[in-house]
Amino acid sequence: MSKEFVRKDGRGPLDLRPVTMEVGLLSNADGSALVAFGNTRVIAAVFGPREVHPKHLAQPDRAIIRCAYRMAPFSTHTRKSPAPTRREIELSKVIREAFESVVFLEKYPKTTIDVFVEVIQADGSTRVTGINAVSLALADAGIPMEDLVAAVSVGKIDGHLVLDVDFYEDEHGDADLPVAMTGREKKVTLLQLNGRLTLEEFKKAMEMAKEACARIYDMQKEALRRKYVEVEAEILGESR
Repeated sequence: MSKEFVRKDGRGPLDLRPVTMEVGLLSNADGSALVAFGNTRVIAAVFGPREVHPKHLAQPDRAIIRCAYRMAPFSTHTRKSPAPTRREIELSKVIREAFESVVFLEKYPKTTIDVFVEVIQADGSTRVTGINAVSLALADAGIPMEDLVAAVSVGKIDGHLVLDVDFYEDEHGDADLPVAMTGREKKVTLLQLNGRLTLEEFKKAMEMAKEACARIYDMQKEALRRKYVEVEAEILGESR
């Protein structure tokens, strides 16, 4: 892989798109976050732990996570039907499973943690952007977790491995590898592969994902820190 390879949008192989993260923007949710990678923008909202309805779904020894991933009708270049698609149902399951091994579900038996992921603008890598947003929203809601989960996509374009695939690269690339992992232990909680990679390419892609997730993890921690610095300033201001 040549570091001199220049992508259609001018990025190098290891460059992420501009990333923004905002925590606690929805007052009606227990936790929320907005994450953008370039033109891909995703809002996540968390409610709970709360009573399960219908009650027969409750687990006696742990909480359950319910996740709904949706793409807004206006999120794509052509209007999307508001009806859930098979892909949205699949990604709801994928995102839920990315957190089931990380959240301490045993602390809240017979309850549910409801997670809503809304893609408001789609330009590739929506599932990993959603995972980054959910991680922040869970932390914002005070849900006990082993660690934050950071996620990134690795693609193969014209024989080159690249980070943070956009829509054009997803459509015209040879492979797409979404990866999510915990920040400190680097425990992989999501790993999918669309397309083909050689064993050497796969190993290289995982190293790239590991390094990128470390950068994203630092961004997540900074986004949370900013929120609580602002809250502290508001409290101190009111006490004077």
